[in-house]
Amino acid sequence: MKFTETKLKDLYVVETEPFSDERGLFFRAFCKKEFKVVGLKSEFVQINQSVNYKKGTFRGLHYNSSPSGDDKLIRCISGKVIDIIVDLRKSSKTFLECVTIELSSENKKTLFVPSGFAHGFLTLEDNSQLIYHHTSYYEPAYEAGIHFNDPKIKLELPINIEVIAERDLNMPFMTDEFKGI
Repeated sequence: MKFTETKLKDLYVVETEPFSDERGLFFRAFCKKEFKVVGLKSEFVQINQSVNYKKGTFRGLHYNSSPSGDDKLIRCISGKVIDIIVDLRKSSKTFLECVTIELSSENKKTLFVPSGFAHGFLTLEDNSQLIYHHTSYYEPAYEAGIHFNDPKIKLELPINIEVIAERDLNMPFMTDEFKGI
């Protein structure tokens, strides 16, 4: 596995090293020992899968507030998405900065997203699916989000949003009082 830290400290792109033969491909999607070598010691307790039927589907930008913040390991297992991560850590040098990374079944990249970041994605193909590993159990009382069009993050998307949940469409904009998590 190859770990590449992004411009947002502690946010990693994890690339697999597939073995290929006449049967197809085989690769390690997670190895606790290899993650530990780069300082990532997360213990995953829940796995979720997101199935998205239409190109242009947007989900996010979600995060969990304390005490339910969690690390996530995210991989696209079918189709293609643009994954969006926003640094909400008030003590970070990259506070409110955003990165976008293409995840696809073809490139097999995985994201390690630590607690303190908002996360979302936009599907670039029909029938895109993601699988998420979480270090905390789902706690609706601590779930929060920010509006995808918030001027403080200046998100630029490669295609228009065609499908979005009412909940995500009505996420709040950050105010000047927002101090991070």
